[in-house]
Amino acid sequence: MAFDPSSKIQDLLMLGEFDGVNPSITDSSTYTFTSPDKMKEVFETEIEGCFLYSRHWNPINRYLSSALAELECSESALVTASGMAAISNTILQICSAGDEIISGRTIYGGTYALFKNFLPRFGIRVHFVNVLDINAIKHAISNRTRMIYCESISNPLMEVAEVPELAKIANQYGIKLVVDNTFSPMIISPLRLGADVVVHSLTKFINGTSDCVAGCVCSTNDFINQLTDINGGASMLLGPVLDSYRAASILKNLHSLHIRLQKHSTNALYIAEQFENLGFNVFYPGLPSHRQHDLMKQMMNPGFGFGGMLAVDLRDEENANKLMTKMQEERVGYLAVSLGYFKTLFTSPSSSTASEIPKKEQEKLGLSDGLVRMSVGIDNDTQRTFKRITNCLKQLGLI
Repeated sequence: MAFDPSSKIQDLLMLGEFDGVNPSITDSSTYTFTSPDKMKEVFETEIEGCFLYSRHWNPINRYLSSALAELECSESALVTASGMAAISNTILQICSAGDEIISGRTIYGGTYALFKNFLPRFGIRVHFVNVLDINAIKHAISNRTRMIYCESISNPLMEVAEVPELAKIANQYGIKLVVDNTFSPMIISPLRLGADVVVHSLTKFINGTSDCVAGCVCSTNDFINQLTDINGGASMLLGPVLDSYRAASILKNLHSLHIRLQKHSTNALYIAEQFENLGFNVFYPGLPSHRQHDLMKQMMNPGFGFGGMLAVDLRDEENANKLMTKMQEERVGYLAVSLGYFKTLFTSPSSSTASEIPKKEQEKLGLSDGLVRMSVGIDNDTQRTFKRITNCLKQLGLI
């Protein structure tokens, strides 16, 4: 039987006499104890149902973390105040001065800046490689390598990582495989494919309403306990705490994720096909022309489509800027960064979300100045939406 992460979330219930259908929000930073001995015990050993201080755990963050663990089929999870906090805490928990990371070269610009500019200050070196080139990854591994890092579907070129093969390599060399699954929650389950840690920006598809910033780490009980350890845990000591009210809001939105993803995917596939039919170079794993289309079909969970993200090459920056401006005027969507919103969002990665990557590196990656990244919304009439896009293209003389 095919794996369905949405059913696992729907089966997650917390029942008690007179409980609300939504878990209560605990609006407290600290928690009482009936005795000094019990407080001492909680400082030494985590006790289920006992809470110490909200920088460590609080009830609603714990509940959201449990739901996210079900989503990613992990033993445990931890919510954070941003996706970058999830990434940086994971890196700093695994790596120390002198260690090395092998990273996919097409990744989110913020992650690239963390790896390229920030981690070297602490003696952590990152090698950027083509994550699709297995031999290049093996060649980059040294006795100081602690991690392979990739995005399941890369930002912004939509390359699909071969997670099972990367997991085999990581296991062979005794290192960790960390996968950012922000573009493809439910669609791809990296931990089931052999990854060790999955990170998300909950800000995007999982929350879906562009009204908060949050992240999460999904992994084994042991790794999450390392992150939250009061003496040496990166998340405990660096303190990226997610607000309780935001955690409750995300939890509510999580339960509609499967429905939203289906619509995002259906709409994105249609728009990608139409752009391709007009002769544009389109990056979308749902297209048979995509280089990892067959790989994606092998790895993905059925029923959720190929995701809501695509990119189309308008050939130069002027064309890209004109089209995005026109699409906003014609109510196709919004010129804005981020993704996963119910309205379509579009941006030019070379000058926005990937601007941290130097131009020479962008050229090597094949990241064109004319690339427009689209987070396709959940419009009810996608054909009407693309008619508006077609009118924009015609008015600008692009078709």
